[in-house]
Amino acid sequence: MEAKELVKELDRCLKEYVPVSLATVVSVGGSSPVRPGAKMIVYQDGSIKGTVGGGVLEARVIKEAKQALEKGAPRYAEYHLDQDNAAGLGMACGGNVTVFIEPWVSGPELVIAGAGHIAQHLAHFARMLDFQVVVIDDREEFACRDNFPDANEIMINKIDDALANFDILPHHYVVIVTRGHQFDESALEQVVYSQAAYLGMIGSRKKVKQAFDNLKNKGIPEDRLQKVYAPIGLNLGGERPSEIALSIAAQLVEIRSRGASYLSSK
Repeated sequence: MEAKELVKELDRCLKEYVPVSLATVVSVGGSSPVRPGAKMIVYQDGSIKGTVGGGVLEARVIKEAKQALEKGAPRYAEYHLDQDNAAGLGMACGGNVTVFIEPWVSGPELVIAGAGHIAQHLAHFARMLDFQVVVIDDREEFACRDNFPDANEIMINKIDDALANFDILPHHYVVIVTRGHQFDESALEQVVYSQAAYLGMIGSRKKVKQAFDNLKNKGIPEDRLQKVYAPIGLNLGGERPSEIALSIAAQLVEIRSRGASYLSSK
């Protein structure tokens, strides 16, 4: 496979949140058809695109690449080939091959519905925690780069309309912190059937119950609403916007760490 095709495939994997490892031959000792710069993509299931020479070496690289992907850390791997293994690679005698193995994994994406003070602090915390951040609000004076310097994208649009047209996938985390409970409820209605890894809505228990009752009256089943984290965040005891944002960020990390979908995590 040509290098440009591998690059194209890596780009696709990043855009579609497909985790892979990229293995690159760094150096070769001995006479071998394996050349420095040879590359191979290794998927989670051990399938590959490209090659680093085939045979025993390639099998070992695949094993190392899967381990690197699981641990999320790059590594150098050195392979000392005896005569039997080297012969399978076309090497006249044993030799050494060094391969750099690098996991390529796109970070999760946090969609924040609302651009108030809690959202501003949350966007900052989320970027430090390696989330891609999208902020949605219809108020230009709030949803602006001055308030969200860390956001990857700012969408100025009616929140429920934007969410209705947002393709929410299993790598998305959705936090609803709009300027009013009626807007929170409307936003939740748009995403309650989504595939999001996390779905949380701010509000007191009384307000949350009221919103849930309204949505149930519209035909949304109880089991879907029970998957929503509301009231939102871990109970850290703080009440300031920054403290509430921190409690939400902590909950996002908790869910991400156990790799759970919101469809099965509660």
